Amino acid sequence: MSEFLYIGVLLITAGAVSWIYFPNSPLRKYLLKNRNTSNRARTEDALKHFYDCEERHLTGTSDSLAGFLNISRDKAALVISRLRENRLIEAERDGIYRLTQQGRSYALRVIRTHRLWERYLADETGTDQMTWHHLAEEKEHQLSSDETDALAAKLGNPMFDPHGDPIPMKDGEVPQRQGFNLTQLPVMETGQIIHIEDEPEIIYSQIVAVGLYPGMHVRMISSDSERIRFEANGEEIVLSPQIAGNITVAALAFDEVIPEEYIALSSLSVGETCKVIGIAKALRGKQRRRLMDLGVVPGSIIEVKFSSAAEDPRAYSIRGALIALRREHASLIFVEKIRI
Repeated sequence: MSEFLYIGVLLITAGAVSWIYFPNSPLRKYLLKNRNTSNRARTEDALKHFYDCEERHLTGTSDSLAGFLNISRDKAALVISRLRENRLIEAERDGIYRLTQQGRSYALRVIRTHRLWERYLADETGTDQMTWHHLAEEKEHQLSSDETDALAAKLGNPMFDPHGDPIPMKDGEVPQRQGFNLTQLPVMETGQIIHIEDEPEIIYSQIVAVGLYPGMHVRMISSDSERIRFEANGEEIVLSPQIAGNITVAALAFDEVIPEEYIALSSLSVGETCKVIGIAKALRGKQRRRLMDLGVVPGSIIEVKFSSAAEDPRAYSIRGALIALRREHASLIFVEKIRI
């Protein structure tokens, strides 16, 4: 034990000497870079918090910031002091703070980067959607404004992220999203999901688990204080009002066609044949392009050839080729059964 203690003291001493007498040493530069990055991330996270408070008509205080950043009240007070010194926030009244115009612009730049990176992960990679938010939280503190603008151009300057949240424009304008809570959809009426809140994660994971995603049509069956029953993709889904409250829907336009009943490719039995109607919007990026390259496009004919011992994956015949698909992907391909 004494040997390890001795080595530890030597390392600490060496670090201290390097810090004082060698200001350009790699160790000093590394530690300073990490400290600066950490301070920047905390500042930007604080700005996002106050922006969110204003958008939700909540009060932004030292206590709310401490809870959001998971830090002590004293540390939160230091963050607020730094934000005020840089004129990013201002005191409204009795310990309540709001963003200045400069602070709002800064917050929107961070949010723009975050949501663009989520869109990139969804559309251009096969990254699990449960990790989009966490990865974007890291990237939002790393990209410069020019890099963010380049990313937006590469993606075609999208207006919404994969959850349905509006992506702030370069000039700070935020696209408007019209809609209402799923719990307010009238019984027997049909709406389209336009947004799913991805926080808190425990609720978002339950929504993902039942297969809901933006763009999906839902029809309300019944609604009360204990449960919300609705139909989506031909299946009945039951959620608590708390979970359903994280889903926003929009009424269908008067002339919009409500899709006819369809089934998932995964529901067919071996030997059955079907015609492809479409691919769910939940299947994105490389996985979607791969299916389309294999011929899974509207109008294509698919036959279920055989299954593995565990029923997953299964083999399908399409355009003269035999391909294997896992159930999670086959369940997102909508088809119409062909009677022979």
